[in-house]
Parts: sequence; structure tokens; C-alpha cells
Amino acid sequence: MIATAAARYKTAMDLLVAADGVARWGGQLLRCALGRSGIRLAKREGDGATPAGAWPMRRALYRPDREKPPRTRLPLRPLSAGDGWCDAPEDPAYNWPIGLPYPAHAESLWREDGIYDLLVVLGYNDDPVLPGLGSAIFLHLARPDFAPTEGCVALARADLLLVLAQADTTSRVILALGAGNGAPP
Repeated sequence: MIATAAARYKTAMDLLVAADGVARWGGQLLRCALGRSGIRLAKREGDGATPAGAWPMRRALYRPDREKPPRTRLPLRPLSAGDGWCDAPEDPAYNWPIGLPYPAHAESLWREDGIYDLLVVLGYNDDPVLPGLGSAIFLHLARPDFAPTEGCVALARADLLLVLAQADTTSRVILALGAGNGAPP
């Protein structure tokens, strides 16, 4: 069992994200944007925090009218204008993809600002889903000024494409409290 775990850590590519907004991917340092409330252990819906922990990269989505399919070993699906994500804690579809329009509150994944043109769904609060502990935690494109997110991790387009090209279903985004990975590149 220990040998299996050790082998996984030798082969897996994980994105190590520190509270200072610097991420480490392999030997590279990448600038990232985090939630406006920083990284927290006790994440709650709408608090603007990025949840601390290790979250698997579940699948990648892309907007086909703006992006060609990225190279990746993650499961990949194009977005459509009707794709959304339920963020209503009282709804049975909380923290799951849904079709729009939807009767409960939901976020559209087909955005005009382009930050979801490429995104990775992270395995946060999904096994099981616990109402109110946060939803729609993604790895997505950063705004040009790296403005804070609502709780996601955001990278520059070139950096997200690099991560997508090397990530697989064993890859995770690991969000740490405290010390940083170094000065921003």
C-alpha cells in the first residue's frame, strides 16, 4: 500500500498553489489568481474563498466558438450555450452541471468575459456533495489583471494550456495555507 502511494507521487503532476498567488507545476512557477477571501479550510457558499486541500482534476471543458480542443489526457467536452452549474445549496442538483434555464440559482458556463473558455472541473465538495460548503470550484482562465476570483484558481491562458497538456486523471490542484512557492514569475 505504501509503495503504491509512493509510486503515485512520483508520476502524478499536481498543481501546488500557495496563498501568495504562485503555483508550482513541475519545475515551473506560474502566477495565479485566487478567491477574493484567500485560501480557507472552512469554505462556505458565496464566501469568496478558495478551499484549502487537494482536489482532483475531474474533466476539462472548452468553449468551441473561441477555442480549439486543447491537448489533454483529462476527459474533455465542449461547452454549449445552455451549460450551467447549480450553486443553490437547497437544490438537489447543488454543485452539479445543469442545463439552462434552470429553476434554482445557477451560474452560466458560457460567459462573455472569457474566463470559462477553458476550464477544469475540480473534485471539490462532490463526493459527497454537502449543501452550503461551496460549489463551482474550477481551474480556469485568469482575467488580464489577475483580479481575484469567487473561489476558483485562475491561470494565464498559456499556463492553463501547459497544465492541460500534461495533466491526467491522477492530477490534483493542491491549495496550501501559509508559505508560498516563491516570487511570482
